[in-house]
Order: sequence, then C-alpha cells, then structure tokens
Amino acid sequence: MTPTDETPVRVGVFGLLGSGNLGNDGSLEAVLGHLRAEHPDAVVDALCGGPEAVTARFGIPATRLHWYRGEYRTASRAAAIAGKGLGKLVDVFRTAAWARRHDVVIVPGMGVLEDTLPLRPWGFPYSLFLLCASGRLLRTRVALVSVGAAEIGNRPTRALVRWSARLATYRSYRDTQSRDAMRAMGVDTARDEVYPDLAFSLPAPRVSAPSGSPGPVCVGVMDFHGGNDDRARAEEIYRRYLDGTIRFVRALVEEGRPVRLLTGDQCDLSVVAAILDAVDSPLVTAAEPASLADLMNEMAAADTVVAVRYHNLICALRTGTPVLALCYAAKSNAVMDRMGLGAYCHPAREVDADRLLEQFRDLEKHSAEVRQTLSGRNEVVAQQLAQQFTALTTTLFPANTHALRKAP
Repeated sequence: MTPTDETPVRVGVFGLLGSGNLGNDGSLEAVLGHLRAEHPDAVVDALCGGPEAVTARFGIPATRLHWYRGEYRTASRAAAIAGKGLGKLVDVFRTAAWARRHDVVIVPGMGVLEDTLPLRPWGFPYSLFLLCASGRLLRTRVALVSVGAAEIGNRPTRALVRWSARLATYRSYRDTQSRDAMRAMGVDTARDEVYPDLAFSLPAPRVSAPSGSPGPVCVGVMDFHGGNDDRARAEEIYRRYLDGTIRFVRALVEEGRPVRLLTGDQCDLSVVAAILDAVDSPLVTAAEPASLADLMNEMAAADTVVAVRYHNLICALRTGTPVLALCYAAKSNAVMDRMGLGAYCHPAREVDADRLLEQFRDLEKHSAEVRQTLSGRNEVVAQQLAQQFTALTTTLFPANTHALRKAP
C-alpha cells in the first residue's frame, strides 16, 4: 500500500541493534533523530538482535531478529544444530512477513557489508540477504545508509553480501574504500554516494579548555582477535594487542598520568579486567558507558584519546579531542584521513608500545593545532550529513514528504 496523507509511512529499522555494541546503537539513534525531526508522523519499529534493549532505550516496538534463541551460541549437540537449521528456514518467512508490513526499511550505518571481525556467512550476512530479497519481492524499499563494506574472500559470505547490496533500493557508504570494495565485488555503484558515518550527527558535549598541566588520557579497548582471515593466529593477535596496550598504559602511569579505560561492546570488559589486573594503580580507572553519548562525555573531559574500536574513534573526533587510532581495518584509517589525522594511526595487529608512545607524545605536542583541525572538519562533516538526510527523504519518502513535514 502506498502511504498517503491519511496513512503514515511505516518505517522499519534493521540490524544487530540492542546487542551491546554502542556503535550500532549510536547509528540507530542518529536515524531515529532524523525521522523524529523530519518525519514525525512515521510509524517506526525494529527487527533486531536485542529487542528488549531497543524498546527500553528508544521507545519503539521491536522484534527479535532470529527465531532460534541460541543463534549466536556455538552449536555442538545434534539438537542445537537442528534448532539452528530450522531457525534459518523459519527466518525466511518471519523476515518476509516483517518486511511486508513496512513501506521503508533502513539499515542504519554499521559494517554490514564487511567481515573485518570474525563472521559466519549464515549469521548476519544471511539475515541481511533475507531482508533485501524480501524487500525486492514485496516492494518494500530497503536502504543501506552510510554502511561499511570491505572486499570479502570467503565465497559464501561474499555472495550473500553482494546480492544483499544489489537488491537494496538505496545504498550509501561511510568511506570511499567501502564503495570501492562493493564495486570490486561486482556491485554497480555508479549511483551510490559516500557520506560520513551517521554517528557524526549525534550531538557533542561541551568541551572544557585543556588545563596547562598534563591531564587524563582515555584508552578505548577492544576484545580484538583479528578478522575472518586471521582465525589461525587469533590468539597471537590478541596477546600482542593486549601486551602492547598494557605496556602503553603502564608507561603513562609511570609518568603520573590518569588513565580512563573505555569499552564499546560488552565483550570488551574482559580486556578492561586484564589491564586493571596487570597495571595495579589507582591512576587507572574504568568507565561503564551505556551509549555513544556517555563515551563522548568521557572523551570531552580528556586531554587525549587512544582507541581501537571504530566508533570510539568517531566519538573522540566528534568531540574534537586529539586521538591516536589503533587501526584494525581500512575504515579506521579512512575516518582518520577524513578528519585530518592520518598521521596518527598505529596497527592494532602489531602494537609496538615504544612507537605508540612516540606517536602519542607527538600528538600531544601538536594538540592545539589538532583541535583546530577537528573543529573545521566537523563543520564540513555536519554539512555532508545534512545532504545525506535530504537524499534519504527524496529517495525513500517521495510521495509522502510534504505530508510528513507537517507535524501534528
């Protein structure tokens, strides 16, 4: 049914939302903010990983993404394997039925077209394919908005991701590398645009002027074991990353610097515990952020940030706080380049604490210039995101735009 003045547009949001990843939920928050400001009559609900958390925090109805509740647990027994298999079949009909109830479905940001972290093809790639195929068959417009992508080697995952992108009505990417990756995998990207990550549209807290003496340092951590192609050396990568981070934190403490440990996902808490255990000092404390807003508040109070998770980097950049990136994927280098800090990147797979300290000291030496650079880049990013939301309205709400702008 085509929406009219009397029938508000029905919008679904889709993804691994409400599952403990602050970046994913921040992307959802950005899209909901746009919908509530520009399309206040829209009826919004979600198909997501953590429906209870999404409803509690954002106040929208939500449905569980998978029929089988043990989807993300390793299946070793016959009953669990059968349950997972049956769930894949049931989800075909559940996803189609959910998509059919909507005029538009938005996949807000997130790295839904990449495998830079460990990923199985029959997990989220399969779910995304079901959504995009259902949308095409049932004439529900599906939009992949400012998403991340990477060229994928695993053939089943590559096929599912490629067809998901092809079947979507609208695609935009959060960096040029993502668009190039999809083109390399056989997707026609001639009409696809590149915009900043959606989290850059979230409001930033007021930043206090740095004091004359060295102040606190925020260190964002991650339960990092490499990506899909690193499974054979996952433990080695994790140990090198953790040992290098511990050495770095210990060096800061020896200089009398307060260190605040930050996470971006529930799984990162084990890394925090390992660092606190290894560096036994009252100067090292840990925050428990529940949102990107919480992360930005922590970072706004810091002199400098060192972070690995992608959305931890974005929070630091958004607040204008000098940040050094431990990069585990091209997207991290890309966002640092976009914001003028490409020189302050360090490989997460090969953390060298001595080199990291050199880069950190250089960053702090040029702190004032970096803050000025970030202020200018944030203004440009805000303009680009305004263009993104205008493009979304034009593409997804063409017949209903005027009516939806008239708030009740």
